[in-house]
Amino acid sequence: MKIGICPGTFDPITHGHTDIITRSLRVFDKVVVAVAPNPSKHPLFNLVERLDMVKLVMKDVGQVEVTPFDGLLVDYVERSGAHAIIRGLRAISDFEHEFQMALVNRKLAKMVETVFLMPSEEYSYLSSTIIKDVAQHGGNLIDFLHPEVAKRLQARIRSLKS
Repeated sequence: MKIGICPGTFDPITHGHTDIITRSLRVFDKVVVAVAPNPSKHPLFNLVERLDMVKLVMKDVGQVEVTPFDGLLVDYVERSGAHAIIRGLRAISDFEHEFQMALVNRKLAKMVETVFLMPSEEYSYLSSTIIKDVAQHGGNLIDFLHPEVAKRLQARIRSLKS
């Protein structure tokens, strides 16, 4: 069984994330969505909340497992018996950072490959950062997020404003 690890902060999970995860099942038999705490990014949602949202969004997609992870990604990949890291590339600006990370990961663990997937065109501009900015200004989130995730993000933004 070929297993891919799709790591991220998922703060919150967007349609772009779900697109990459779902499409990666064309390449892998199983995809593990590995949610990182990543406090340096100052997430709006804690790790448990993000895990819950990813599980909610992915609940009807077979062969997807959602787990937390901490530490070096390549160590997690090796421990889990996975074959590759799955990363989405939206634009040239993503490529530089992702290319560097893939090379560092290869240096740390020669047997761990990185697979890059391009998002569907309709999601190529999405990022959690942009979505949080839209939410902050009261924009409609329905085209970007699962309805329940949108509701939770709007509630979190309201609670921060009060």
